[in-house]
Amino acid sequence: MTHQDDNAGVIAPPPLLALGVIVLGPLLDWLAPAYLLSLMLSLTERIMFPIILIGAGAAMGYAAIKAFRAAGTRVEPWKPTTAIVTTGVFAWMRNPMYVGGALILAGLSVALASDWMLALTFLLMPLMHYGVVKREERYLAAKFGQPYLDYMAQVSRYGWPF
Repeated sequence: MTHQDDNAGVIAPPPLLALGVIVLGPLLDWLAPAYLLSLMLSLTERIMFPIILIGAGAAMGYAAIKAFRAAGTRVEPWKPTTAIVTTGVFAWMRNPMYVGGALILAGLSVALASDWMLALTFLLMPLMHYGVVKREERYLAAKFGQPYLDYMAQVSRYGWPF
């Protein structure tokens, strides 16, 4: 594997994909408003739910970044990985940054009452799964072999048991 090939080959940087949701969602709300979130949730709910979702997502992301840095490896999936991180939040979930990012996007969607942003967040999930997560898994399995395969067998991809 050459240095140029030593990365997961993700379809796009995940923060860029999230930014696309943040920009495109409100634009679609303006072009074709649905008003579902603003009708279904009270103002109090539109404040409380985002605090919980964004807080949980940010905590997951922070814990993951901290664990990556402690292990001396890169956070960015488009750069070479030098270590498998299996401690901290990674002991119970293999992809806390992506779960955290989805929670943050969902929280922003509710806070802004952006129906399209929430819909795009759900559409982003399979794109992230196949275009980022599965590619990272193939890369890490090829680079680290059995230790990574053992980790995959022991720890859930997204934190739930199936």
